[in-house]
Amino acid sequence: MKPRLHPYVSQENYDRVRVMAARPNETESSVVDRALSFYFVGRHDDLRDAAILRRLDRLTRQFSRLERNDLILTETNALFVRYFMTMTPPVPPSQLDAARAQGAARFERFVESLTEGLRAGRRLLQRAVDEVMAEEKDFFSEDDFAGAVPSGPEREARDA
Repeated sequence: MKPRLHPYVSQENYDRVRVMAARPNETESSVVDRALSFYFVGRHDDLRDAAILRRLDRLTRQFSRLERNDLILTETNALFVRYFMTMTPPVPPSQLDAARAQGAARFERFVESLTEGLRAGRRLLQRAVDEVMAEEKDFFSEDDFAGAVPSGPEREARDA
């Protein structure tokens, strides 16, 4: 025995149920029961879709940060190469061997420093970007600004 409901529906929906129930092997109860099943399955799908959309939004924000960091790294590298190429004087042929040896030693120190920084989790570029980029907390809020400007009797005393 199935539980019995006595819902009130609009005339339009009632007419639709009656038309569908007029088909062979259909009843008003079976039409309404199937419609409710589809409705509840759809709500489950909506919840799943909402969870997927939240995850996609988070992935989109992460990708945007990666894209920004990649752009900063590329621009930094290009600026360094341009500066290096324009500021480094040519080496005379008699000093080429010494310059190559010094370059190899500097490169070794560079690789060691990079390895040490990556192992320690220090991100030099990210720290530099974070120091340069302004955040919401770096600006005055309305409350901070309102507290800095005297009003009423304090203002009149200051202006006098």
